[in-house]
Amino acid sequence: MSSSAPAPGIAVIGAGIGGLTLAAALARLGIGCRVFERAEQPAEAGAGVQLAPNAVRLLRRLGLSDSLRRYGVRPLSRDLLRWDDGRTLARTELGEECEKRFGAPYVTVHRADLHRALRDLAGAVVRTGHRLTGLTEGPGAVELRFADGSEHRAELVVGADGIRSVVREHLAADAPVFSGRRIYRGLVPVERVPELAEPRVRVWLGPGRHCVCYPVSGGRLISFAATTGGTAHPGESWTAIGDQDEVAEAYRDWHPTVTRLLGAGGGIGCWALHDREPLARWSSDALTLLGDAAHPMLPFAAQGANQAIEDAFALAATLAMSRGDVPEALRRYQEQRIPRTQRLQQSARSTAIGSHLPDGPLQRARDAELARGSALDGLRWVYGHDALAAAARWTSERQQA
Repeated sequence: MSSSAPAPGIAVIGAGIGGLTLAAALARLGIGCRVFERAEQPAEAGAGVQLAPNAVRLLRRLGLSDSLRRYGVRPLSRDLLRWDDGRTLARTELGEECEKRFGAPYVTVHRADLHRALRDLAGAVVRTGHRLTGLTEGPGAVELRFADGSEHRAELVVGADGIRSVVREHLAADAPVFSGRRIYRGLVPVERVPELAEPRVRVWLGPGRHCVCYPVSGGRLISFAATTGGTAHPGESWTAIGDQDEVAEAYRDWHPTVTRLLGAGGGIGCWALHDREPLARWSSDALTLLGDAAHPMLPFAAQGANQAIEDAFALAATLAMSRGDVPEALRRYQEQRIPRTQRLQQSARSTAIGSHLPDGPLQRARDAELARGSALDGLRWVYGHDALAAAARWTSERQQA
């Protein structure tokens, strides 16, 4: 499939960050698609998103530089802090250092701002109120069935429909597994916690939990996320209501800045953190996955949205270079993306363990290791990756083989 060839019928299930990035990346290559979203209205909920250089460089190629400057914040550093006294355990310089090393900055942004910018850019037909209930893959086409009784035929279906993906059910029989943790998220006006006005990503590490916060919306709001243990929460959406008293009690003995942040009001969301084992195969001849549908990641590596953006660019580029051979393009897409995303899934799991150590010998050894050097040195494989260049290189090597 090249940009000069007739556009095939591509259906994208899910109008989240990954699905809309794919629509925009395809449009940039002259390839059309239709996006189907289960929600009746475009999503505006959610809190903050950390966009690392590996995603920002791709979003810039879509023309989102102005939006990222207008709505985003470039934090000066990521500070790891002790839970009780707020002592700095490690500081990773972001700001100019990130741009210097990786050619793109680290940006924090409100999820709704990013979503709106992508939706405006995508240029695709987004059909809201279309909840996928089933599909049938046949010769040359996939039949999609929606809860409202409507149907749609497509040559290629991309499941960007999250951790509980309906599309994934046709490729794998696994189910999400509760991680034993819940996460509370919220947004607080910066004037309520003025000590957090300086633009930094702050992460307090403590026994069994952690709290992270950073500025969004041009610095007007502070986005926070705080984990706790517990049983699965019935709400799985971005808008599930959390119990403010419950999270306040969980962090009662933490540093005063944390308790002020969590008690500053403004509403709080809560959802259970689920995980899934990595898949050995994401695709069939006419179905594939991206983002959380393919590789749900616990949030401890802050790469979930970033990897969905990488997936979208890699898939769009591979399709454009496929010379019309969709099944071969999907095979190449998953071959280039699975090893990287599996490594990041495991990294997120490992970070969760290391971030939540009880005070004691292991915690002291961790703190000593954190203080030893710059974390950026070990993140080049994450932040320095260019998914578009990697897709071009991968396709060229396979075509020459």
